[in-house]
Amino acid sequence: VDFMAEKNLKQRIREGEKLIGVSVPLNATKLEMDSIIQKDDYDFVFTDSQHGPFNEETLVQFCGYASELGIPSQFRIKHTRHSYLIGNILDLGPVGIEVPQVEDIETVKEAVHYFYYPHKGGRSVGGAARNGVEGRGDRIEYADWWNSTGFLSIQMESLRAVTTVKKLAIEGVDCLTWGPNDLLFDIESHSNPLLRTVDDCVKHALDQLGNSHTKISFRSYDYKLRDKYFDMGVTVLMESPRL
Repeated sequence: VDFMAEKNLKQRIREGEKLIGVSVPLNATKLEMDSIIQKDDYDFVFTDSQHGPFNEETLVQFCGYASELGIPSQFRIKHTRHSYLIGNILDLGPVGIEVPQVEDIETVKEAVHYFYYPHKGGRSVGGAARNGVEGRGDRIEYADWWNSTGFLSIQMESLRAVTTVKKLAIEGVDCLTWGPNDLLFDIESHSNPLLRTVDDCVKHALDQLGNSHTKISFRSYDYKLRDKYFDMGVTVLMESPRL
């Protein structure tokens, strides 16, 4: 599949196109992944290590299958403090990285630093399993391609993150993603009269971001909720597979 002939996913995210990702288990076979993505018109697959077992070989295999099937892959790393490992994880093949439970601008800056190659960041050069490295053997050619292709997502799961969303949306962050479950714990333990529900928080974040290039990516899970969140102004949705 020649992705260069059309806009890549990062460009489409930044331009505010309505996009849908579907979750695929990290240990899925190529056939299982294919049957999940055939059920609808998905723009990317995403998988997780925050809440499940993870080994690097499995991620290489997962990203390889996604590439063969012509769909970008996003991977959620194990922990907020693992941001320093983002470059190493990217060397295993994902196009997108999601960093969980982020509250501090320092974490965001560290994630951006290790996600991008110089001179946009400080990622180290190397890795045969990197996404799109075939045919882009030249160091500078690959770095430039990656810096305009890889997409970085920062996950907000607290009211503190939601209320400082504008600060977290620094250059290099393509999506601010949402984990409703951890956010609900935070909402339940604070009495903020303006932000009583997850939807209140989504609306607040969208208002804060305005016409920023950084978009909201929401774990809506259910395909029946598409119109609801697209109408609110969310542009990227993450769904469970359709049965």
